[in-house]
Amino acid sequence: MSDAVYDEFHAAVREIGMLGSIEQLLEWDSETYMPPGGLAARAEQMSLLSALAHDRKTSPRLGEWLDRLESADGDAVRQTNVREMRRVYERSRRLPTDLVRRITKASVIAKEAWTRARAASDFSAFAPNLCELLDLKRQAADCIGFDDEPYDALLDEYEPGMTTRQAARVFAELRGPLSEFVGRIAAAPRKPDASIVHRHFPRQAQEAFARRVAAAIGFDFKRGRLDVSTHPFCSGAHPGDIRLTTRYSEDFLSPAIFGVLHEAGHGLYEQGQLFRHALTPAGMAVSLGVHESQSRLWENFVGRSRPFWEGLYEAARAAFPDALGGVALDEFYGAINAVSPTAIRVEADEVTYNLHIILRFELEREMMSGRLAVNDVPDAWNAKMKDLLGIVPDNDAQGCLQDIHWALGALGYFPTYALGNLMAAQFFAAAKKSIGDLDERLRRGEFTVLLDWLRENIHVHGQRYRAEELVRRVTGQPLGTTAFLDYVRRKFGPIYGL
Repeated sequence: MSDAVYDEFHAAVREIGMLGSIEQLLEWDSETYMPPGGLAARAEQMSLLSALAHDRKTSPRLGEWLDRLESADGDAVRQTNVREMRRVYERSRRLPTDLVRRITKASVIAKEAWTRARAASDFSAFAPNLCELLDLKRQAADCIGFDDEPYDALLDEYEPGMTTRQAARVFAELRGPLSEFVGRIAAAPRKPDASIVHRHFPRQAQEAFARRVAAAIGFDFKRGRLDVSTHPFCSGAHPGDIRLTTRYSEDFLSPAIFGVLHEAGHGLYEQGQLFRHALTPAGMAVSLGVHESQSRLWENFVGRSRPFWEGLYEAARAAFPDALGGVALDEFYGAINAVSPTAIRVEADEVTYNLHIILRFELEREMMSGRLAVNDVPDAWNAKMKDLLGIVPDNDAQGCLQDIHWALGALGYFPTYALGNLMAAQFFAAAKKSIGDLDERLRRGEFTVLLDWLRENIHVHGQRYRAEELVRRVTGQPLGTTAFLDYVRRKFGPIYGL
């Protein structure tokens, strides 16, 4: 009897996952190829899909299946699907379907408003949409429930089990040491020439080289594609259909190349999920923090490493002969790892990046609690930027309008970026210990050995382990700041002569 019940349950769970994958494709299309005139229809389509998925996540039948299956024996896959769908069911049934519709529709409209406001560098044009989304998200948090503050309910959506207090404690441990190290770098006697990556790099050559790099590390273009969007992202509709986007600037090489490495890291995680478990928790990412660990690992720990470029630099010089023809590897390596506070998060170096996340985390908490009015966001943003990074953005587009996340209604998402950085440091250290000659393998362009290790230890488990347990199992240590801080000191100390 339990097998028949599980089969019915499993089919229903896959259909819920399929609705989510359709929603992902519609979101991808809206950011890449949808004409502006399609906005109103897309908002209706997305709200309908979200309502259909919500109705299925909260159906009494799903609750009955869960009640019966939780008391039955099952293998690890069954246990994972039942446990995680119980979480989805309990969280979802507290949210009225109408509220889910309204949030989805408001976010689709807000994305278009954000795009226009960012182009005009006018936060006031986006402020009404943000006000609406904050109000809807507060309603959602009240429905879901929380222990300490509304932000808990939002953070738990992206990083299950993580509380706001825990995140704040981790960030407090990072803030001081990072600020101190940034200060030492600022006063360092040796500084790389960052202007090297700000020369002329033709877009067509960037596109070809970016695809080459993504394929080299293992991204399968038979199961994925690369396009352009205002804000780079990875859309994981299914392990067989992963969409990456990036953006190109002909006078700055880093956003495209390292943006593609970043999104390809997300894509490798999605492509590494087992097909037989696709669209179910057993075949989905553990959390966005773990997801971010994979993108940051490939972007920075691999992509900005010296061994990586020892193997690929001649190809880069061939791709960009005018810009890099006379540049030595040491000079290029220094340029791509230059530490300098920047207003733009996605262009930030490894040392200052987490400070950008702390800024957003603190502002989101204040907005959700009502301590910060939306109209005061630009001034609050600039003040925190000055405090944390010592700079003030020139305008709203380079300040509080630079990220799409608030327009998506994704409040609670930003902390996962910094958590992912910490996980990436621990995972990479464990991989180096396990593989032994990893640097030499990267130098020879043998990226499969690292990808195989990640797939065996992280990707194939789906949601079998929560993020905290996964980190412990893979690294033997709880999530912490030590591995990351040790990594940046070891890497950037020699670059800056510290």
